Amino acid sequence: MTAPAETRWHPKIGLVLGGGVARGFAHIGALRALTKHGIVPDIVIGTSIGAVVGAAYLAGKLDVMEDWARSLNRFRIMSYLDFRVSAGLINGNRLVAALHEHLGDIKIEDLGRPFIAVAADLATGHEVWLRQGPLVDALRASFSLPGIFPPVMQDHRWLVDGALVNPVPVSPAVAMGAQMTIAVNLNADIIGMARRPGAKIQTVAGFDLLDEPHEAAEEARRTPLLRRFFKREPDHPSLFGVMFSSLNILQDRIARSRLAGDPPDVVIDPRIGHIGMAEFDRAAELIEEGASAVERRLPQIRDALMVLTQSLPRSDPD
Repeated sequence: MTAPAETRWHPKIGLVLGGGVARGFAHIGALRALTKHGIVPDIVIGTSIGAVVGAAYLAGKLDVMEDWARSLNRFRIMSYLDFRVSAGLINGNRLVAALHEHLGDIKIEDLGRPFIAVAADLATGHEVWLRQGPLVDALRASFSLPGIFPPVMQDHRWLVDGALVNPVPVSPAVAMGAQMTIAVNLNADIIGMARRPGAKIQTVAGFDLLDEPHEAAEEARRTPLLRRFFKREPDHPSLFGVMFSSLNILQDRIARSRLAGDPPDVVIDPRIGHIGMAEFDRAAELIEEGASAVERRLPQIRDALMVLTQSLPRSDPD
C-alpha cells in the first residue's frame, strides 16, 4: 500500500486593518478582493475605523456597512455629528446607535474568529487590546479620537483611539498565533501627496462649511457651534484642517516606526493619500481602491502562502 502523502496545512492568517478615519472604507474593498480570491483570515485585528470594518466583516454585516458608506453625502454626515463642547467635540451617541442597530448586543467572543480592537490608555499611553465583552463598546473606545470624541471608560481606564499608539497593529496578530500577517496601511502615501503642488490642508468632510454653497453656509449660520469650529481666516487652515492634517502626520510617523519593528508578511497600501481623512462622502472611490490594492499585492500574497504551506507540515489537529 502506498503511504499517504504528508498532510500539509494552510498557515493561520492574521489580517490587520489600520486606522485612517474615512479612508477606512478602503478596508471594505480590500476584504471583498481577499474573499474573491479565497483568502480568508483566521484572526482579525483593527485599530479605529479598521476595528469597525473588521467587526462588521466578522459579524456578517459587511454588506450593510458598504450600503451605508455608499449612501453618505456631506449633509447626511452632518446628521451623525451630535456636537457638544466637553471632553470631545462630538458626543458620538448617534454613531454608536447606528452600530447598535446593525451589530446588536453581540460580544467579541461570539464573532466566531479571534478579533481584537486596539485602543490606547489615556493616562499611561499603553496599548490596550480589547478582545472580549460587548463589541460596540470596544469599537467606540477604539475610534474615540481625542478632541473629536470623548474618551471611553472601561475597566477603570479612560480609553481613546488606538491609532495614537499603533495605527497598523501587527503585533497583536502575531501574539494571537498568526503565522502569516497581511496588513492594510491607509496612510502609506500621504507624505508623497503632501509634496505635490496645490496640496491642501485637510478640512472636515473635505470642505469648510462656510466656504461651500449657500445651503452649507446657512446650516452653519443656524448652528453657532458649527460656525465656531468651521470658520477660518482667508488663506488659513480651519481648526479641523489643523487637527486632521496633524493626525495624518502622527499616524504616518508612528506607523512607519511600528511596521519597521513588527513587519507584516504583506503590506497592502491603497493609493488614497489624495482623499481627506474626513471625506466620508467618497466611499465608492475608497472601496474601489482598496480592492485594487489587493489585486496589486495578490502575487506576493500567494507566494507567501505557498512558501509557508509547503514549508510547515501539519503537526497538530487544529
